[in-house]
Amino acid sequence: MRLSRYFLPILKETPAEAQIVSHRLMLRAGMIKQASAGIYSWLPMGFKVLRKLENIVHEEQQRAGHHPMLMPTLQSADLWRESGRYDDYGEEMLRITDRHGRDMLYGPTNEELITDIFRSYGGSYKQLPLTVYHIQWKFRDEVRPRFGVMRGREFLMKDGYNFDLTKEDALHSYNRHLVTYLRTYERMGLKAIPMRADGGPIGGDYTHEFLVLAETGESEVFYDSAVTDLSFDDRDIDYNDKAQCGAILEEFTSKYARTDETHEEALFNEIPEERRMTARGIEVGQIFYFGTKYSDALGATVTDGEGNKTAVHMGSHGIGVSRLIGAIIEASHDDKGIIWPEQVTPFGAGIVNLRQGDDATDAACEDLYAKLTAAGVDPLYDDREERAGGKFASMDLIGLPWRITVGPRGLKEGKVELTRRKDGETIEMSPDDAVARLAEIYG
Repeated sequence: MRLSRYFLPILKETPAEAQIVSHRLMLRAGMIKQASAGIYSWLPMGFKVLRKLENIVHEEQQRAGHHPMLMPTLQSADLWRESGRYDDYGEEMLRITDRHGRDMLYGPTNEELITDIFRSYGGSYKQLPLTVYHIQWKFRDEVRPRFGVMRGREFLMKDGYNFDLTKEDALHSYNRHLVTYLRTYERMGLKAIPMRADGGPIGGDYTHEFLVLAETGESEVFYDSAVTDLSFDDRDIDYNDKAQCGAILEEFTSKYARTDETHEEALFNEIPEERRMTARGIEVGQIFYFGTKYSDALGATVTDGEGNKTAVHMGSHGIGVSRLIGAIIEASHDDKGIIWPEQVTPFGAGIVNLRQGDDATDAACEDLYAKLTAAGVDPLYDDREERAGGKFASMDLIGLPWRITVGPRGLKEGKVELTRRKDGETIEMSPDDAVARLAEIYG
């Protein structure tokens, strides 16, 4: 993409309403624009990152055998009355009456709707196990929306739902989801720690939140520092193997890691003192097993192998896709701007032309742009008539992992500068070597 033709409305000043780093940088980098309190338009670069995260979530869910679908944003209030949650959910639920006087709501979650779908088509235990999911915009009417996409009213969420014959099978679904989430977050360049959590309005005795450590996190967390040494890496997983998935859950949850809601001081004090850590954390996902809570209320049953009707065991599993962008920025930035992990960067590298209009530098940049595009690097070429300092500041703000700087002096020696955003390390090399290096990184 050529920056002169791209809609990237960079702001020089920080908007007064932005209180935390991710909100400030997303506004300044032209990723989002507030439409109303807690509701944002996603501008091209922000939308591009959002789609990258969404694609990673889709890939990992389908790798585990989960089926994508899509449910509506508006739901009938009757289903929520049937489950008993319509009055209990509180003022965060946006309630609507349509022109025919029917009570509707803008869904904050989908347990009722998916259970109604299952009871309409389920029948035999042979249809189980079943896990379906979708990625959909949700609405929760926060009383004080703040922190940009971190605590907005409208947000993009992946929510998945499993249906199983027995508790044992449903707990395997729970473990399988934990495994998929660990892989998902690491693919995004995040260290997300599973922590024992509270079920809240969704309910359930088994639930873990996934939190990213950051100074601006809303939750206080207590953990054994040994948990931060764990890494999922690219393990070969058989998602049908109950023992393997259970062992991974044990590996990643046996060390103490809890939010302030479930913290137990006595257990925490059993950890060696040098490993006892407290910090702030940003929630980026949560998994639940809640048994037959919804299937009992809504009559979602199957006929078992002996001809008896039995309520299915269920769980739900969510990832805050739009919130993840804020979490990534909170965990990866400096005083100049965003530092995107290579896995989710909007563009693989930036090309900075130090002398726009010079025949040699223009030709070299065009050649780099064509070769990087052909190699799948997806470059952003700053071809604007702008001073070098302004171009560097823009590239630092938007945070692309790599920058190629092209100037007349270097070209006389057949060199360009390849700079890594994370630490500022700069290496002079030939343009073709720079292309080869980036093609290897993104290949």
